[in-house]
Amino acid sequence: MLKIDQPTYTADKLAAAETLYRFAAGIDLKDDDLLASAFAVDAVSDFRPAAAKAGFEYPVLQGRENIVAALSGSLKSLATTHSISNPRVTVDGDRARLDALVEAQHVPAADPSRHYLMKNRYDVELVRNDDAWVIQRVTIDNIWRSGDPAVLSDI
Repeated sequence: MLKIDQPTYTADKLAAAETLYRFAAGIDLKDDDLLASAFAVDAVSDFRPAAAKAGFEYPVLQGRENIVAALSGSLKSLATTHSISNPRVTVDGDRARLDALVEAQHVPAADPSRHYLMKNRYDVELVRNDDAWVIQRVTIDNIWRSGDPAVLSDI
C-alpha cells in the first residue's frame, strides 16, 4: 500500500475539490474573479460531449481568460445553479484528478417559467499553483437532461 502523509493528502483532496466549488460558485454568482481563480493560465475546458447531447456545438476553450470570458458571456442571461456531488479525488504530488457529478440548472432571467437541467460528469485534471489547486483541463459529459434545450440556444 502507498504510504501517504494522511493529513497532507486529505488536505490536498479537499483543496482540489474546493477548486470545482470555486468554478461552480463563480458561474452561479457571476463572479469572474472567483471563476478565474479555479483555472490555470493555460487551462482547457471541453464542453463538447455535453453540448452534443443537448443538440448544439460548443468549442473547446483554451486559456483562463478565454474560458472566463466565454462562460460569463454565454451565461449572462441565465440564472444558474450548479450542485456538485460525489467528488472523488486522487493526488499524485503536484497533480490531481477529480471526477464529480454536477447538476446544472439553467433558467432564463427573462422567463423563469422555462428551464434546462443537466446532470453532467466532470473529468478534471488539476495542478498545484503555489498554495492552491487549479484546473488544467476539464471535460464535461452529459448523463441526462430535462426541460427545454432552447434555453441554451444563446450560449
